[in-house]
Amino acid sequence: MIKKCLFPAAGYGTRFLPATKSLPKEMLPIITKPLIHYGVEEAMEAGIRNMAIVTGRGKRALEDYFDISYELEHQIKGSSKEPLLKEIRHIQNSCVFTYIRQKEMKGLGDAILKGEPLIGQEPFAVILADDLCVNDNEGVIKQMTKVYNKYKCSVVAIMEVPQNETHKYGIVKPYEQEGNIIKIADMVEKPVDAPSNLAIIGRYILTPDIFDILRSIKAGVNGELQITDALKIQASEGRVLGYKFDGIRFDCGSIEGFVKATNYMYKKL
Repeated sequence: MIKKCLFPAAGYGTRFLPATKSLPKEMLPIITKPLIHYGVEEAMEAGIRNMAIVTGRGKRALEDYFDISYELEHQIKGSSKEPLLKEIRHIQNSCVFTYIRQKEMKGLGDAILKGEPLIGQEPFAVILADDLCVNDNEGVIKQMTKVYNKYKCSVVAIMEVPQNETHKYGIVKPYEQEGNIIKIADMVEKPVDAPSNLAIIGRYILTPDIFDILRSIKAGVNGELQITDALKIQASEGRVLGYKFDGIRFDCGSIEGFVKATNYMYKKL
């Protein structure tokens, strides 16, 4: 069973400046809940209760959000506003949160490697909170944990993207597909000439040997340590599966995706 989920949350969120000058992008609200809240709920649905968050300078709002605000609690106690805190109270009472800082922004692979002391030697989930995934049945991480429980290898969430957008993603080269599960022959980060239109999005189940692999590889695209390059090594040994998930994904790291997600969630109220 996957017991821990890692949230890389140290990035600058430059596409949302000036708002993200003092507000972590993971705290940007979709209606009344910040992006990180949706991610934690998705992990909880999969039975995960240990949330490990990789933060950086200026990210204290993340820690404060998952802590008790005694003054606020006192001010609204017994009022019509008190029920609005029900969901976050449930998260606070149900989960354990641990934090570690990524001192320099050296890529997603580096952020995941920084989380090793919080994870230890066990398989774990990874959620990128600015990829908001919505499903009225089972969340993406719950779907992926079922795949992991069957095959006991790393699993990446994938979706089809337009060919002219493949340069924005890690792209997989499939060699066999059975239903929603794809055996991966190779993968490449932000390719000029993409081997397919199957893109990796911000949901992973990783086996703990990924940490040793990340330590052994060199920086890749943009001089950053890329998780795709580490997964590529696992894939060469037949130890990575792609999973075409059920659900809708919004790229809330972009303004367009953030607005689409807000409109979508508003219509669901």
